[in-house]
Amino acid sequence: MTTKRNPPAQRWKPGQSGNPKGKPPGTLGIASKLRQQIDVKAIIAKLSESAAKGNTRAAELLLDRALPPLRSVAEPVELPGLKDAATLTAKAERIVELAAEGKVSPDIATALLSAIGTLAKATEIDELKRRIEALEAPRVPTE
Repeated sequence: MTTKRNPPAQRWKPGQSGNPKGKPPGTLGIASKLRQQIDVKAIIAKLSESAAKGNTRAAELLLDRALPPLRSVAEPVELPGLKDAATLTAKAERIVELAAEGKVSPDIATALLSAIGTLAKATEIDELKRRIEALEAPRVPTE
């Protein structure tokens, strides 16, 4: 049989430091001191000057670090026959047909098919929820 032991008394009171002679607040660490010594504007100016003279590595550094990466932006597309498709399966088939005909790029077709898959999952979840609620609903006896 084990007996419970009382926890040891606290050595420090709340708000009291365990190391009162430790590092004073506001003291800078090594990394902070180095950051203060670096002249960022001068480095960027030098890289810009070097890139302008044809140094591709300097240009690469500037572009990689200073500018956000470029992302492709899809233009709105016309999808003939998609509105007429009654089911999600029919819509997916129409998108595949349009991609095969070259009327929609493969990456846009992939994104649209992924969206249809997500919509199908959401529809399935809604249907399951409706069925569960119907099963759990109290039944009124009929006479």
